[in-house]
Amino acid sequence: MLSKAEIKRVSSYKEAKYRNQDMVFVVEGVKMVDELIASGFEIERIFGTRKWMDDNTQKVGSRADEVIEVGEDELKKISSLITPNQVLAIVKAPTPKDIDFKDRLVIALDQINDPGNLGTIIRIADWFGVEDIICSESTVDQYNPKAIQSTMGSLFRVNISYVNLEATLKTLSKTYPIYGTVVKNGEDIYQTQLKTQGIIIIGSESHGISKEILPLINHPLTIPNFSINQSAESLNASIATGIVLSEFRRRG
Repeated sequence: MLSKAEIKRVSSYKEAKYRNQDMVFVVEGVKMVDELIASGFEIERIFGTRKWMDDNTQKVGSRADEVIEVGEDELKKISSLITPNQVLAIVKAPTPKDIDFKDRLVIALDQINDPGNLGTIIRIADWFGVEDIICSESTVDQYNPKAIQSTMGSLFRVNISYVNLEATLKTLSKTYPIYGTVVKNGEDIYQTQLKTQGIIIIGSESHGISKEILPLINHPLTIPNFSINQSAESLNASIATGIVLSEFRRRG
């Protein structure tokens, strides 16, 4: 049986300040924990129902520091899901790897606020073989529960760093390709030449790319609007990411 202190501690990780304080995050659900076990991430604790234990004890082996059986009612008390799904794991947040910008595509996220969008972008990056994402310091936390669920496991395969985006871009050569998605006055993505390396900047859902970052872009890109009356204002950030990466890979 879980103690009140343990329930309080795990429940507190729904908030970023407590996750950051202990340098951990929470993964929930059978599929997500399967992906976690297969990854190299360090698992602090797994809380699983009897059914999950019966099906997975051998698979877990020594991957977790501790595995604790819990009842369904206990799982509900610590879960962020509306319908808890058999298992919850506490994971130690890894240190991001240094990024070698040479000969690869990197996504940069500027002030992405919606955790579902962030998670979907991570999933899209994984699908298109983009191994690194850099996020502005004002982008939503990658370990937000909704963001984690939206990644569908891709979180464990994409290297994500939070940086001062403006300062990071300024360290690059002036000839290094810095692409940015803009609604107007960009080069038509279907017509312009695209390179196999560079940074692709995706701006926030409501404000686009920030005014500090815009001057650093040397290849502004626009996804043309084909609607009959041109009344659609913009694309969702994750959808734009999918379109852009698809075009880069198609011609790359």
